[in-house]
Amino acid sequence: MKPVRIAVFPVGGLGTRFLPATKAMPKEMLPVVDKPLIQYAVEEARAAGIEEIIFVTGRGKTAIEDHFDYAAELEGILSNREKNSVLTELREIPGPPGSIAYTRQQEPLGLGHAVWCARHLIHNEPFAVLLADDLIKGDVPCLKQMVEAYEQVGGNILAVTDVPQEHTNRYGVITPGETKGNLVEINGMVEKPDPAVAPSRTAVIGRYILQPVVLDILDNQQAGAGGEIQLTDAIAKALTVIPTHGLHFEGTRFDCGDKAGHIMANIAFAIEREDIGPAVSQYIARLQLNA
Repeated sequence: MKPVRIAVFPVGGLGTRFLPATKAMPKEMLPVVDKPLIQYAVEEARAAGIEEIIFVTGRGKTAIEDHFDYAAELEGILSNREKNSVLTELREIPGPPGSIAYTRQQEPLGLGHAVWCARHLIHNEPFAVLLADDLIKGDVPCLKQMVEAYEQVGGNILAVTDVPQEHTNRYGVITPGETKGNLVEINGMVEKPDPAVAPSRTAVIGRYILQPVVLDILDNQQAGAGGEIQLTDAIAKALTVIPTHGLHFEGTRFDCGDKAGHIMANIAFAIEREDIGPAVSQYIARLQLNA
């Protein structure tokens, strides 16, 4: 069983739900406190042992490339001002030389299409997919939990969580099989089912470990829900040849593709910071008193 060394980050989306903030800035660069969403996701991947990062970008995403590069002028200023702790943090962002690659998704044809665009960089290996919109806060990074599960059972591993019945039409939803601990066998999947016919309330969120056969299926370029090439559909078709499990991960997931979820994430991360946590907590307490 090959280890998971490669992670794909589909970052070509337009971020229309955050306009006008995302008019000139990628949605993945929206900050949670003082760090952009995409950096949280990359740090999670690296903590799970990922060695190679692939960004699938689109037009207007050069800020992501700049963020994961050295900034000589800024670093020179920080060095002259002896801002050594910040300087060290910035120099760690790019990672080892040559560990990040970029490819372009020319058309917004869906998540499955975005992942397929990275096929020539994956080298027929198992790979992870991380969606930066899903920010997961936990003692053990979500992808690390998934890698540990993968080392036990192999195949495809998807991060899953239970959602309200009325929200099933927002997610890929599984038909669950046998459950062992936090792992559940996946016997079927459907993308964004109507709540009345959803096979369960267990939904897939933006973390995947996938075998390269999924890319072979995506070669067919078949459109699914919303007229897009869905990653869920390709995983569902692979169920007959690849054992697939859902992992009920430990941690709190924030949907940062949603304005309310993004604000909640900022609050949750801020109150745990030594430098700003007390002030933010006091402000929240005052709001509660005045409510």
